Amino acid sequence: MERSPRSAAARAVPREEAPRVVVLSHLFPHSGDPGAGLFIRERMFRVARHIPLVVVSPVPWFPFQGILRRFRPNFRPPAPYHEQQGGVDVYFPRYFSVPGFGKSLDGLFEALGALRLLRRLRRDWGAEIIDAHFAYPDGYAAGRLGRWLGLPVTVTLRGTEPPLARTRFGRVLLRGVLKRADRIFSVSASLQALARRMGASRERTRVIPNGVDTEKFQPIDRGTARRDLGIPETAPVIVSVGALVERKGFHRVMEVLPALREHFPGLRYLIVGGPGPEGDMGAYLRERVQSLGLEDTVHFLGPMAPEALCRPLSAADLFVLATSHEGWANVFLEAMACGLPVVTTDVGGNREVVSESTVGRIVPFGSPEALEAGLREALATSWDHRAIREYAVRNGWDARIATVVDELTSLVSSARKGS
Repeated sequence: MERSPRSAAARAVPREEAPRVVVLSHLFPHSGDPGAGLFIRERMFRVARHIPLVVVSPVPWFPFQGILRRFRPNFRPPAPYHEQQGGVDVYFPRYFSVPGFGKSLDGLFEALGALRLLRRLRRDWGAEIIDAHFAYPDGYAAGRLGRWLGLPVTVTLRGTEPPLARTRFGRVLLRGVLKRADRIFSVSASLQALARRMGASRERTRVIPNGVDTEKFQPIDRGTARRDLGIPETAPVIVSVGALVERKGFHRVMEVLPALREHFPGLRYLIVGGPGPEGDMGAYLRERVQSLGLEDTVHFLGPMAPEALCRPLSAADLFVLATSHEGWANVFLEAMACGLPVVTTDVGGNREVVSESTVGRIVPFGSPEALEAGLREALATSWDHRAIREYAVRNGWDARIATVVDELTSLVSSARKGS
């Protein structure tokens, strides 16, 4: 992976200055749910190469959830209490949460559920800072834990915050989280702007986008990829990757496929993904395929490990995600790292990721006509796939991780001087 002199220097944190970081996130992969929160692990395990950290990922629990799994097998997959992942200790303490009720209390119950473990990590391991991901419930829980334990707190805004800010009570929660945080990281400028509107001061906010592993994500031979997937060599192919939930917009793409097929005979649409924390639209999407007569067009490939995504990405001509909101979608850069142009909606940080016309197209959200026109134009364009790949390389992880390490080190250094 590319390395700049600045980023290499920024990582050289002397052992005596290295902060001991507790990462707090309710989304994190484990043996029962290996696909959860991969984007958080991707970022923070890179940080762990340079400063010590422990992950605490509280999992929701209530006494009868085992019964619910008989009817919804993917509901709250059981998690172990502790795992070692890549040499990093990851803990999964439980907190009380009734499905569908009292969501406004999840932040408090998460803090209470993690308190005993955080006290032990502070006492025995020397934890010095809490780094929370998502404003709610994690940022709220981190603010409480930081106050109880006397630790500084950082919060990373990742894209769930705009819906939270649309309700009066959500705005109250969000303002409280932002007020308590010593530093607010945003994966996009649009989320930083939201934080500023909610009262966060400029000096406490930083934009630190996600990056892409261009060694893991790189193009493979297109003909081989298509043969492995059973796709004709000459077929136009578009692909989407993500959890099968309403927000990701697979159904919105399906609605425009009949019209697209008139211009591109033999069109194929590959869908990579499975159930996610926000739900599972799999059954609904399959019903839509039948009702629209798209059985020969849409192919559900199921969830895939990150290292396997190069195959469908390399087999396709175009990546599409008609999403309703995003913070900074890693999958765009992953597609670009495989040389694939991107068509997506003008929401959240999407325009910041797809920032040049040489790598894709941005279309208005909520307009099937605009989505169809954007896909039709992109499929007819002769793209410079090498230039798209180079754009992804320029957006690798190194500089981003260096900034995270610098910020955490600076905050802990200040806390040490004040103690």
